[in-house]
Amino acid sequence: MTAELNVPLVGHTALITGSTTGMGQDIARAFARSGARTAIHGLGDEDSIAELVNELSQLSGQECFHFAHDLSDARQGGALVEAASAKIGYIDILINNAGVQFVSGIEDFPAEQWDRLLAVNLGAAFHAIKAVWPSMKSNGWGRIVNTASTLAFSGEFGKTAYVAAKHGMLGLTRTVALEGAELGITCNAICPGWVYTPLAAAQVKAKAAALGLSLEQTTKEHFLSEMPTKRFVEPAEIASAMLFLCSDSARSITGVALPVDGGISA
Repeated sequence: MTAELNVPLVGHTALITGSTTGMGQDIARAFARSGARTAIHGLGDEDSIAELVNELSQLSGQECFHFAHDLSDARQGGALVEAASAKIGYIDILINNAGVQFVSGIEDFPAEQWDRLLAVNLGAAFHAIKAVWPSMKSNGWGRIVNTASTLAFSGEFGKTAYVAAKHGMLGLTRTVALEGAELGITCNAICPGWVYTPLAAAQVKAKAAALGLSLEQTTKEHFLSEMPTKRFVEPAEIASAMLFLCSDSARSITGVALPVDGGISA
């Protein structure tokens, strides 16, 4: 397993969207272990979420909070920040990690899925950033990290909405970085390759069923074939990159789209 970066973030409060499942859980654990007070967001089984909240509280030594705003209404991104700020007091680290997927050719792509993906994957991040901006500006310190994708640089058949949203996330990241440059606020994007999350697992399963192949063969031939490392990126690697970008050592790094992709972009 990949060793997680050790970045002390005691005294900071991190809100991580999309953190009750998949990669988001690992990101939340990494920030809690670094001493940051954590607020998690997402839907899921109530008992499992309660266990995660308890785990994060123990890891950080501070109370963790959970919020369940539905980001398919993009404006709930702002409402989430307002609710978390009211409960915790302030947020100076915002991780926009929430994401959903839908795969279909453009001719049959449902309009409601386009709206849902653009809201969750892009619109909610805009509203969350807008809501957290005044306090970060007032404090003269803020870190915003957006989860983009290698598909922020290219297209892929059947992923119209996802690709459009991730391209938009880079534009949002770069513009916010410019506006925050003199305010002590950085904004960067992480662009993962294939990370084996529930979202990726569902795509592997669907592809295998469509092709009549085993999961192992589908993974090797249709997912990892484009990755020079021939392995999935580990969630801890994504978390470490985010931790670094939130550290004072990275205060001059802003507006960056950082690939963590096993060499795809090479």
